[in-house]
Amino acid sequence: MSSSSESSFDEPEECTVANVAVLNKYKLAGEIANKVVKSVVEKCAAEQSVRELCEAADALIIAETSLIFKKEKELRKGVAFPTCISVNNCVCHFSPLKNDTDVVLKDGDLVKIDLAVHIDGYIASVGYSHVVGATKENPASGRKADVIRAAYTALDASMRLIKGGVDNFKVTEVIQKAAEAFQCKPIEGMLSHQLYRNQFEGKKSIIQNPNEAQKREHEKSEFDVNEVYALDILVSTGEGKAREVTARTTIYRKTDSSYPLRMKTSRAFFSEVGAKYDMMGFCLRYFEDEKKARLGIAECVNHGLLTPFPVLYEKEGDLVAQFKCTVAITATGLQKISGFPLDVDAYKSDHKIADADLKEALSTGTKTNKKKKAKAKKAAGEAANAAIMGLSLKEKDGQPQPSQDGSSAAEAAAGAGGDQAKETSTAVRDA
Repeated sequence: MSSSSESSFDEPEECTVANVAVLNKYKLAGEIANKVVKSVVEKCAAEQSVRELCEAADALIIAETSLIFKKEKELRKGVAFPTCISVNNCVCHFSPLKNDTDVVLKDGDLVKIDLAVHIDGYIASVGYSHVVGATKENPASGRKADVIRAAYTALDASMRLIKGGVDNFKVTEVIQKAAEAFQCKPIEGMLSHQLYRNQFEGKKSIIQNPNEAQKREHEKSEFDVNEVYALDILVSTGEGKAREVTARTTIYRKTDSSYPLRMKTSRAFFSEVGAKYDMMGFCLRYFEDEKKARLGIAECVNHGLLTPFPVLYEKEGDLVAQFKCTVAITATGLQKISGFPLDVDAYKSDHKIADADLKEALSTGTKTNKKKKAKAKKAAGEAANAAIMGLSLKEKDGQPQPSQDGSSAAEAAAGAGGDQAKETSTAVRDA
């Protein structure tokens, strides 16, 4: 989640999900992210330390990603955004250091788990909310159930609207309707971003519950095929305002800016960040000497070399729920890259969905229209036949004429797809 300006970075076509190998990397990252969330949920119990949960989750990400693409020595993988576990009225970004005040879970606490995994720079983000002790046999109720069902309904409805030609404010509207159906409010001004390789903030984004100024300033855009989004929903039982209180900021991410740092400690720290984490998020907890890291980070932040992610809170007594998934808009429809499913039977709300637009959004499918898909397939087949006919004219006396690299016309026609298939099979084998 973020309210910062959007990146002007343009993504090369070969780095989009139109490339099967790229889509596979996203999916592998998503599978690991979901597995880690499941592990954290299973450990959420009374007397459990939040710090220990964060540390264990990040360690599991590193362990799981180390098992794939072992032969690709230069391929980076691991934590894309550190595990955050924000409890009750804490909105986001709580991931305490060893010397910070820890939070110990209690039965009935509403826990938000937020993390991201990357493989070769392709990011899968996931967020999930869970009430400690809630089960199908012992369901949560009241406002805890309301806010969780509101956020999950908003995610479900929003996800179904993300398809080519739909504008981003349609999603903003359905998030609002889902929250209101359970008498809750989305957290004001939070953004869901388009994802690029090594980039959390693409050119397009979705804003939730914008104030009047944000509504005027936020750019309207349409979704398109081959785009990837981290859809991030945060809903509150309170007024929907997030604010900094006293908790220390521990998570940062490198920017594209440059500046000649003056302090030796700052230069050493920033060099380590670039070498280990590049453009991915990191926690100060990752550094052996946290005190030295805190000294070095100040100058980096002051000159825009690092983006801080402050810990935000709603008012005391209010509750915030979060659900996040990563989705890819492919030629055949929407593909869910990451997102851990909610056991809705564990959350009993008295509210019912009555809004017609929200009901319609929730009933919308995620696959491309079959007639359009068949038409596109037919057009692609005709184009391939035309290409083959053109190539056959170059053949002489029934023998294929070699291309400049010595391959036949038929091999040349299949070359681009062959390279992609080869790369994909390698990814599957290594996995």
